Amino acid sequence: MSWNMRKTILAGVAVVAVAGFAYVATKPEPVPVDITTIARGPIEVTVNVEGRTRVRDVYDVSAPVAGHLARSPVSIGDMVTAGETVVARIAPGDPAFLDVRSRAQAEAAVAQATAAVSVAEAQISMAEADLAHAQTILNRLHDLHSRGTIPQAQLEDAELGVDVAAAKLDSAHAAYDMRVAELSAQRATLIEPRDRNDPAPDDACCIDVKAPVSGKVLSVANESARPVLPGAPILSIGETDDLEITAEVLSTDAVRLTPGAQAYVDRWGGDGSLSARVRVIEPAGFTKVSALGIEEQRVRVVLDLLTPKQDRAALGHGFRVFLRIVEWQGEGVIVPLSALFRDGADWAVFVVDGDHVTQRKVMLGRRNSDEAVVLSGLAEGEQVVTHPGDRVTDGVLVVDRATL
Repeated sequence: MSWNMRKTILAGVAVVAVAGFAYVATKPEPVPVDITTIARGPIEVTVNVEGRTRVRDVYDVSAPVAGHLARSPVSIGDMVTAGETVVARIAPGDPAFLDVRSRAQAEAAVAQATAAVSVAEAQISMAEADLAHAQTILNRLHDLHSRGTIPQAQLEDAELGVDVAAAKLDSAHAAYDMRVAELSAQRATLIEPRDRNDPAPDDACCIDVKAPVSGKVLSVANESARPVLPGAPILSIGETDDLEITAEVLSTDAVRLTPGAQAYVDRWGGDGSLSARVRVIEPAGFTKVSALGIEEQRVRVVLDLLTPKQDRAALGHGFRVFLRIVEWQGEGVIVPLSALFRDGADWAVFVVDGDHVTQRKVMLGRRNSDEAVVLSGLAEGEQVVTHPGDRVTDGVLVVDRATL
């Protein structure tokens, strides 16, 4: 082979090599993306809100009378039996302390009552003397009348005098008893509060408050002994097996719910979700300030727990849960929300066409926090890009990340 021919071949090889390097250098690099296939299936639209469990019927026990409440004989979680278990004991309250003026007035009232008793005793002595004198006169007149020396009328006057004297004696005794009682009442005002560590007097009485229903003690207002007034709360009792859930739903969400709607209870602390059903949607809303300081109109929704007790044994009164209340159920072509993005006022997706993607507008129907129903723009079996990044544009070369 001649030198010229050899030079020509080497030059051709060099040109091919340069062209190959240029092609490799200028070839576009595919963008790794996540791809999912559009399918038809069921979808649920839910209202998501935090809720709180509570015993359906809570019985609040309060003090029936004023007095001194003893330390609670029961604790939270104790089982009580209706009409048998003593849940509180109330003793009579102590008298108030007397200041200097009040004590002086009370002591003066005692002295006055003591003097009144002395007067009543003197009146009894006077009445007894009058009765004895009247009886003596009557006896003398009886002798004279028997001898016929005095008229009948004089004897009758003497008998009347005895009866009047006897009545005055009875009145004096009654007045004496009244004055003695008044003295006891005035002395009672001087009684000071006693030490609770001292034994109670024999005539002290207590009121035992018994459980109105059977169940568990849910709360105790104060375990320590203390004075109470009528109506003061003591404790709450309820049956923890009979739970319901309350949730404060935005009024704009509550109008889309109906009694009997299905609900899922998540994040309750156990495995899986619990089943619940809407029982009541209260007709009146209320204003509540959110954590961000925004006033919101909310409506209280009450739900029944359907999951058996044995599957939620640890769930109790006042536990926090997360609810997904079903607003709508249906079926259709489902697209993940992660594949959707805004194109002006419309929704759009990147549809995988071979090794390229094409931007396409879609029309959506109902949607929840994860998926949406496609009304038009996508067909079952097509593939779309989920979580498209800035590098994904119309017509760009892509590769499924799962194949790398």
